[in-house]
Order: sequence, then C-alpha cells, then structure tokens
Amino acid sequence: MTDRKKVVIVGGGFGGLWAAQALANKPVDVTLVDRKNHHVFQPLLYQVATAVLSPGEIAQPIRRILHSAKNIEVILGEVVGFDLMNNSALLEDGSEVGFDYLIVAAGARHAYFGHDDWEVSAPGLKTIEDAVEIRSRVLLAFEMAERDAYLKGAYDPLNFIVVGGGPTGVELAGAIADIATQALANDFKAIDTRKARVILFEGSDRVLGTFTPDLSESAKSQLESLGVEVRLNSYVDDIAPGRVKVGGEWIHCDVVLWATGVAASSLGKQLGVETDKAGRVFVEPDLSLPGHPNIFVIGDMASIKQANGEPVPGVSPAAMQMGTTTAKNILAELKGKPRNEFEYVNKGSMATIGRKKAIADVFGLKLKGFVAWVFWLVLHVFFLIGFRNRFLVLTDWFWAYMTRERSARLITGDAEELREAIKFLKAKPASEVVSTSSRQPKSINSNR
Repeated sequence: MTDRKKVVIVGGGFGGLWAAQALANKPVDVTLVDRKNHHVFQPLLYQVATAVLSPGEIAQPIRRILHSAKNIEVILGEVVGFDLMNNSALLEDGSEVGFDYLIVAAGARHAYFGHDDWEVSAPGLKTIEDAVEIRSRVLLAFEMAERDAYLKGAYDPLNFIVVGGGPTGVELAGAIADIATQALANDFKAIDTRKARVILFEGSDRVLGTFTPDLSESAKSQLESLGVEVRLNSYVDDIAPGRVKVGGEWIHCDVVLWATGVAASSLGKQLGVETDKAGRVFVEPDLSLPGHPNIFVIGDMASIKQANGEPVPGVSPAAMQMGTTTAKNILAELKGKPRNEFEYVNKGSMATIGRKKAIADVFGLKLKGFVAWVFWLVLHVFFLIGFRNRFLVLTDWFWAYMTRERSARLITGDAEELREAIKFLKAKPASEVVSTSSRQPKSINSNR
C-alpha cells in the first residue's frame, strides 16, 4: 500500500477553491490554507461597497463549502514563505506545512504604481473589508453634507472621483450615481443628493478597453446617461485627503476610489523564480513552476499566454479553469498519465453599469443595455456559492429594482472611528483646491 500524496493549496479564492473542489474525495490528502475563513464572490464586491448587498450575501465560509470533502482540511493562517528544498510552506507563526504538491493561488491586490501612500486617501476594492470601508466613506459624504447644511446653512457640492475605467471603476461610478439620484434622493431634507458629481478618470482613450470599441463606446454613453462625467486620456498625478491632482490641477473631492492597477501577491517572489512587473510568476504551459514540477502557480499570480499570444486575463473564469486543470494534472500524474497544458477557454466578458445598463460579449454575441443587464444578473446568481446566498441576493435585487432602495446602508465603526472619518472627509486644503472648470458643478441627471 502506497502513502497518499499530500497537496497543499495556498488561498481560498476562485483558483484555490476550484482546485480543492476538483480534488475533493480523491485519493490525495489536501490542506487548504487561507488567512480568511471565507471565500468572497469578488464580482459582486462593488454591490457591498454601494450598499446593495450585505457582506454575508456574497461570502461563504470555506470550511462549509468543503465540508463534504473528507480528504480536505482547512487551516486558518497566513503563508509567508516556502522551503522548496524540504517541500514545506511556512506560516506566519513559524509553523510549517509539508507537501508533495503545492498550489499557490494567493491572488492579487490593487497597485498604486509606486505611490502606496495614496491608499489611505483612495481605497481599492479587493476584499470585504475594502467594500465596507468604501460604503462607509460614500455614505458619510452625504451625511456630512446634510450636517453642514443643517448646522451651518450651507454645504459644499459633493464630488466623487473614481480612478480607472475598467470593470470595477465603471461599476462603482455607475452605482454611486444611482445612489445619489435614486436611492438617497428622498431621504435627505437639507441637501439635494441629485446634485452630487461623479467623475471617472481613465488613462486610455476608452473605458473597458478589453471590450470591442463599439461596446466600450456604449458603456461610456450609458455612464454619461447616468450623469457620470467620463474623462479619458486623464492620468492622476497625486492624491491627498480631499483632493486629486489631474493634469497639474487639484480637484476637490469628498471620496476618491482606486480602481486601476493590480499587483500579484508578494508570495510569488518568495518562490525564487522570475516574475513580471506586476509580480506574476512566469509558469510552464502546465502551470507548474520552472524547475519544480510539483509546484503550481495559478490565478492572478500566474503569467502565461494563450495560443494567440495574448496573456491569460486576470479574471475569475481563468482562475477557475486553472484550478481545475491543475487538480486534474495532479490526479493524472498519480495514475501514471501525462499532464495536459493549460488552455484558457474565453466564454466572454460582461460589465454592469447601472440599473438596466450593461454590456456583454458572450458566445460571439454583443449585447447592450437591458438585455446585457439581465444576462449579467442571471450568470452572477448562477455562479454564487450556496442556495441561501442566491436567494438573498435575488431578494435584495428584486427589492432594489422595485423600490430603488438600498438594503445595506450602514456606516459601521465605533464613535472614535467615525470622528476620524469625519476629519478625513473635511481635510480639504482650500488654498490648493481649484474647480475642474469655470462652470458650475454638473448635477447628475435623474432618471425617475
């Protein structure tokens, strides 16, 4: 009788979780290590950030997801390095987890292009904690404007800035515009939330650059119909509390959100092999580490090209496919069969912009507006993990669609944190802040 091989998976995101599910109840022993106890459905994080959904509706405990897999143990901990000579992963408390096969799927975080200090003023969106922080900042901006209007008789026009015109940036900008024009419009008495200004800055010549030009243009038009000001070919030079510098001009803002730039987990550099500028590891065609066929790097951490020479995109379907392929290759090798090279199957892309507004390029079909929006809703509910989550999300979406209300409008944190947040929002050095133009701030158009 031979000893069962041990597979260690680092990370419970899409790549790691799909690998674990493919190895469930197979003749290997699996240990999944993650510093969080839950898997997050990242495509819907922006809906937590904009008060549509609650965190628990898009997350599930990893242990619960894998509870029926008798051969999988889930460990709460953070892997900080590797001992490749002795085949072990090193945890932050000094513990070690040995392996025969290692799958590294630790994901990525937002990158600030050498300006990490910007993160304090411009949070990105990758985790539940990020989403809750953004939700609090957005809602606080309206609350502080109402407070000023009531106590002082006047308030500064509200400005929201989103940096980056990819899917996350477009989704955030559209959702904030919808909050201002619809969800909050009747709840505040001293201010007119519909006069809030949402500005999206994108460095290239179009938003959603991975889509075809006609779909990108449609997305821009749909954003503008919500009242979002789309500024193309615009690069951010500096960010400070309450202001953003673009093209040498300081622009006042109440909230700035970062939705551009991605850096792979620093664990990639701990593997001792070559990485690209974003920290992604160059892997072999079967996703294994060069010189270490028993170690695999997948998901946002892997740098690999498709057959057409284009890089495999850092999206959840690619991570899922990588996880499944890696698990199958491990099982095949244990049976004495050859491995298969990874082939990314692009089933399409989609992005939602707002209520009944979206674009999609799936199965060769280019969809816009309401049809694309419905398609987006159906697919995202389908891929959510857990019946309870699907039911709750559908319920919240139906309620929001019928009433235009947001069900998760909570500003969380204790009193001291609230005071600090207020100080942050009010930190606007007027001497250096100038208007974006000589005209009055544009009001977001109401679609009611």
